[in-house]
Amino acid sequence: MHGRTAYRRHMPHYQNFGGTYLTTFVTRNRWTLPPAARTIALMEIIEQHRKTAFIHTAVVMPDHVHIVLQPMIDDAGWCYGLSRILRTIKGRSARFINIRLRRARPVWQEESNDCELRRDESVREKCEYVARNPVRMGLANSPDEYRWLWRWWVDDDGPAEARPTKGRWQVARNRPTPAPPPARRD
Repeated sequence: MHGRTAYRRHMPHYQNFGGTYLTTFVTRNRWTLPPAARTIALMEIIEQHRKTAFIHTAVVMPDHVHIVLQPMIDDAGWCYGLSRILRTIKGRSARFINIRLRRARPVWQEESNDCELRRDESVREKCEYVARNPVRMGLANSPDEYRWLWRWWVDDDGPAEARPTKGRWQVARNRPTPAPPPARRD
C-alpha cells in the first residue's frame, strides 16, 4: 500500500491511497459537444471502469464532464494516478471525437478539477448530485431520461467480483452482491 501523491499544473492535485474523487473537466473554449461526441466520451469513461478506476457515476454534459471515481490498484500494489486515468479518458475520447467529426482540434482543456470526497461525505449522495446535473440544467426531467449518464448500480452488467470499501478493494467470495440502497425520490 502506498500513500499520497501530488503534482501541480495550474492547480495543485493531491491523491490519497483509497480515496474517492469527484473530477470535472471542460471542453476547450466551452465548445458544445454534439450528441455523437458525448456518446464517445461516455464510452471511453465506461471503458476505464474496473480497469484503472471504479467509476461510480459519470455524466457527459454539453460542455463538461463529471465523474465520481475511485482509482484501482495495479498489479504492483500502486494506485493508478488520477492524472493517468483522466489523460487516458480525455486523450482517447478526443482522438475518437476528432475522427468521428473529421476535425483536428483540441477537445478538452488541459486542466481538470478533482477533489477527494471527505470521509463524512456519502459517495451515493455525491453520485446522486452528479446524476441530477442534467435536470438542474434543464436537459432532462429526471436523471433516467438523460442519455449520457452512467451509474454503476444501474448500468453495470459486468461481474461483481470487486466493490470498493473504505480505502480497500474486497473480493466477493461466494457471497451475493449486495444491492445498492434505493434511489431517493424528490
